[in-house]
Amino acid sequence: MNVQEGQGQGQGDCASEILVKQFRQILVWPLQLTPQEGKITATAYWERLLSLDSAWQEVVHDDAQSSVDLRERRYAEFVAFTPDVQHFLYGEGQSAHGAKAQSSRPIRTFRRRDVATVDLVLRRGEPTLTLNVERIELYFFYDVDLAVLAVEIDGRDMSLEQAQEIMFRFGRAYPNAWDADGNGSCCCASVQLRSPEGTVLAASDYHQKERYLDFASNHLSPRLADHWSFLLQPLMPHHGSDNGPILYRQLEHHRIPMLAYLAVDDPYRIGRDDWMRLGLAARPGPKGLAPFAAGFLEGFEARYCYDRFWDGRRGHDQTATRMICSGRAFIMVGEANNPHFINEETGILAQFRHQYFLLGLIAHFHKAALLIVRDRLASAMSQLQNYSATTVKRFKRESRLCHVNFLRFTHRYWFQEVSNQRPAQDLFRLWTKHLGTERLFVDVREEVLDMISYLDSDGLRKQANTVVRLTVVTFFGLIGTLATGFLGMNLIDLTQVSLLQKSLYFVAALVPMTVFTFYIAAKSQRLAEFVDTMSDERQSLRVKWRAFVHVWERGR
Repeated sequence: MNVQEGQGQGQGDCASEILVKQFRQILVWPLQLTPQEGKITATAYWERLLSLDSAWQEVVHDDAQSSVDLRERRYAEFVAFTPDVQHFLYGEGQSAHGAKAQSSRPIRTFRRRDVATVDLVLRRGEPTLTLNVERIELYFFYDVDLAVLAVEIDGRDMSLEQAQEIMFRFGRAYPNAWDADGNGSCCCASVQLRSPEGTVLAASDYHQKERYLDFASNHLSPRLADHWSFLLQPLMPHHGSDNGPILYRQLEHHRIPMLAYLAVDDPYRIGRDDWMRLGLAARPGPKGLAPFAAGFLEGFEARYCYDRFWDGRRGHDQTATRMICSGRAFIMVGEANNPHFINEETGILAQFRHQYFLLGLIAHFHKAALLIVRDRLASAMSQLQNYSATTVKRFKRESRLCHVNFLRFTHRYWFQEVSNQRPAQDLFRLWTKHLGTERLFVDVREEVLDMISYLDSDGLRKQANTVVRLTVVTFFGLIGTLATGFLGMNLIDLTQVSLLQKSLYFVAALVPMTVFTFYIAAKSQRLAEFVDTMSDERQSLRVKWRAFVHVWERGR
């Protein structure tokens, strides 16, 4: 990271300032993909992206051609997960013929390399911070209308306050308000994406208040900042881009979930108030002053901190690493002078960028997929208008499709245990707990089962009604059967007549019996009520006669 002159202004006493020698931030942004009727299905998004002329290229790992260090790092990443999660993350590997089974991979990864650095002006009037862009990746998931954008930035030699400002301001999809000067509230004053040659590819527009207000008024949806829209291209927002090749919509609010890694000169000097700001990704503040009310922060360490490798009294010889997880933010802080902590191939930094990143990817994928199912259930219900035949059929089809998709998600992607390694187990539980994924899963499952229960009960009701109608038709058809059976007792001898006469007798009997049968079917509901009244011995003859008369009344 390069910082322009004036970096130290307003930062306090530089001698006592905690120095962040290496800073990493990874944004994990789930987006709902919206299939276009007749154009694209849930399994073909990556195929559509491959067919477009864009900066995105599919990532295909070939470990046979990789260096030993890279293969070792990937091996450590692979064995960190249970077999079912390995299949989810990496697919089936190679087929019996030695060719990679690309089509069997549940996750397809795309990467763009046209963005090299990002220039940040955190607040108006402050110097520009230039950070490296380490990766921009887009993940698609088989049979799920979901994409996840991952953006990793890397900075060095900054103050702890600057790192807190970046964590607080950078991952904002759009401003939720504006200050008195017209700047986006809680957003960076400026964000510029640059190519390897230094060309500005895209810049933020948080300050253009009218553009966001107009878009929200016209489409009832928030507008993304220009630099985020640029990174997602050729994906286009669902609202306002009906003709885009791949459409998306936001699942949650403007703050993008993130992971952050800080290698500091002395983590033991970080005060409790700063630990809270880091763990909750809160804005910087005066030293010694907590970011929120004391009652809200009570039990902070027990709720959010994973201190398996951290002792504030330096009472162990393990690598001093503190991890904090609050759901939307995962923070890892350690010693910058420890070679194992900053090792990018086999150390803790490698674990943060790969194993822990994948933990976060799975956790946020779970929540996003469940939100999509719930959204589809609500959409299916909203299409039911006045119980017309067309909307009822569409409602039933959408409801059963939601049920099928939920079953596929449950059996393919729902993992409660992702690793046999205890730290990964504990952190994944903590992550999903703060995201509320377990509770959301139960709620969505109950909603799906309620919907299916309604459809099944409605089907049984219609089936029972049909059986009643058929029973009534059979009951009254018995009269005609007995009558024709009586005629068949050789009382009328038709054996000697010609074939033409027999045909005429047959038609003469068939036509009235057909009319009689259809008429009985039309009156079957009323006749069923009459038969029910007739079978009730407690009813008087007058009541039964009235029920019979009501069968033939009009306008009932």
